Amino acid sequence: MRAVSIGTFGSPDGMEVVDVPVPSPSAGEVVIRTAAIGVGGVDAVIRRGTLGALGPAMSRDGLVPGSEVAGTITAVGAGVEASWLNRRVWAFTGVSGGYAEQAVARIENVTALPAGLTPVDAVTLGSAAPVAHFALQRAHFAKDETVLVRGAAGSIGIAAVESAARAGARAVAVTTSSAERGERLMEYGATHVLDRDGNSTRAPEPGDFDVIVDIVAGPALPSFLARLAPNGRLVLVGLVAGPPPADFGSALLGRFRQSVSVATFSLDTVPRADLARVRADQFETAARGDLSAVVHAVLPLEAAADAHRRMDAGEVFGRIVLTP
Repeated sequence: MRAVSIGTFGSPDGMEVVDVPVPSPSAGEVVIRTAAIGVGGVDAVIRRGTLGALGPAMSRDGLVPGSEVAGTITAVGAGVEASWLNRRVWAFTGVSGGYAEQAVARIENVTALPAGLTPVDAVTLGSAAPVAHFALQRAHFAKDETVLVRGAAGSIGIAAVESAARAGARAVAVTTSSAERGERLMEYGATHVLDRDGNSTRAPEPGDFDVIVDIVAGPALPSFLARLAPNGRLVLVGLVAGPPPADFGSALLGRFRQSVSVATFSLDTVPRADLARVRADQFETAARGDLSAVVHAVLPLEAAADAHRRMDAGEVFGRIVLTP
């Protein structure tokens, strides 16, 4: 079967389509014939070789990236009910292995797709929407609070904007790279648009924030701690711009008397049953048209390097999806 391999870490040019053996499921696993493959920010971090201490060693030659797929189950391993065969599903493949015509996943990381939800929409929402949901929960977000979503033009950011707006936020501000993107984000519930440095691009100023959902991190993270209101909470869910500076704790201590806090969040810490329930509910909501799956482009598998170039250039609004 065909798969995308990282022959050389760093530039997208190091990615290539290769022939690899068709996988077989071990106990507790299923094989999925992929119809759609999500291209996410973590894939780019892995491809650059910069995952570092934030994850397992992901720099072995020939690594097949990709963490989420949707398609049809074609084989089941020992301990998996045969009724899963031929079912349409979304699956988390475990950080790697998704950029392929067939992929393996643990059955506990598989969610059945409801009628009316396409595989493309499933991989657009399958990881992003739960991250947004649980990040707001981790931040103890409450109705009538103000929220800033930093780096809002990706699939996680859009889901966070829409979720906060629908949950009754008094204001939902976003940082993004252009006025055009800001206008699009307002269609999903944003009320204020800021530039990447956190400056307002239009009046009125949004003020400080009760909650910041940060997908970017990077060198500028300390400046956003200054935008937290007293008792404000920043939840870091991504590292699009790399890790924050080593001394960012100094900025946090500088706000000591305002009782602000910073937390990291990963879906790995959510109990599997809770995560599966929320994802299934979100899929049903999307199938009814009440949750938006924003797809930037659908590209063939062999265009994976081009998809990564677009991400690196900051061109993507929503998610790029690959199809075999």
